[in-house]
Amino acid sequence: QMWTNGINKASKMALHAWEKETGIKLVQINGQRRYGGPPPGWVGGPPPADTEVFISRLPQDVYENTLIPLFESVGKLYEFRLMMTFSGLNRGFAYARYASPQDAKNAITTFHRFQVREGCFIVVCRSTQKRELIVNGLDISVSQQELEVMLRMVTEGIVSVTLHASPCQGPTKFAVLKYKSHEAAALAKKALMEGNLKLRGEGMKVAWLDPQLKQKLQLWEKEPSFSWVHEGNSLAEPRPVALYPSLQSVLEHLNILCWRHHLRTPLFMTKRVQGNTDGWQRFWYQVVIPGYHVPISGFTWVLQDAQGQSEHEKAKVAAALHILRVLGESL
Repeated sequence: QMWTNGINKASKMALHAWEKETGIKLVQINGQRRYGGPPPGWVGGPPPADTEVFISRLPQDVYENTLIPLFESVGKLYEFRLMMTFSGLNRGFAYARYASPQDAKNAITTFHRFQVREGCFIVVCRSTQKRELIVNGLDISVSQQELEVMLRMVTEGIVSVTLHASPCQGPTKFAVLKYKSHEAAALAKKALMEGNLKLRGEGMKVAWLDPQLKQKLQLWEKEPSFSWVHEGNSLAEPRPVALYPSLQSVLEHLNILCWRHHLRTPLFMTKRVQGNTDGWQRFWYQVVIPGYHVPISGFTWVLQDAQGQSEHEKAKVAAALHILRVLGESL
């Protein structure tokens, strides 16, 4: 404690004097120090999400007694958050949330590349308001319900959880977590990285959801991939298959079912998208049944072995078995 108090002592004393003079109360929790949210005298609800700006390249010994009056000079502040280190220095960035989008725009126009100190030019831009996290490396057996229960125990403000089979490492799963605010997501990220999520899965990692991956997930939702799509309903992805009946016998059963319902012979397309050192192969497939209203697409894991049956045949078997169940339930 004595060591941290001795760092940047003059600036800390100036900050305390400013707090006493203005009556402003700063609250520090979870690595950030906050003013407002709402500030004294605020009437009504919080401002919209596009009113926050991101401030970076701050000198680490600059505090709120300098920053709040500066950023308040161009508009009314709803909240100011300065990210802090254990020693009491700032981490070089902060967030300022204004009463209106116009105030936020004024702050960006006025203070982007503003020289707060000789040779120190800060960066001010619109906050991206990231609210989504990705948790990689979950065990293939983890269920949606189990994950949601655990997340609600250790984090707050969660809006949705989606669970997917991993396209990069497997057989594993990854989850996309959406929170009600950037602050809630940031606190959840911190809690999860500290190891408070007790789920099966070695090498589990937590990070912000990359925009490019988010775009891919949106495309996969539009063009069904991770889950089966049938009459607008999402069905679970088939589990990896270790023992495979012959492709011919499965196709015979499938063809008979199709003929009974005046459908024509199914057409299969398969593509290997991933191979692992443990012998498991991940395949994408699409099956078109002439006369049926939608194609059926999905992913499946198959095991590479020396039984003489190709991986593509096994992928077709896994797809055909699941289609038999789907058609049996819907026709």
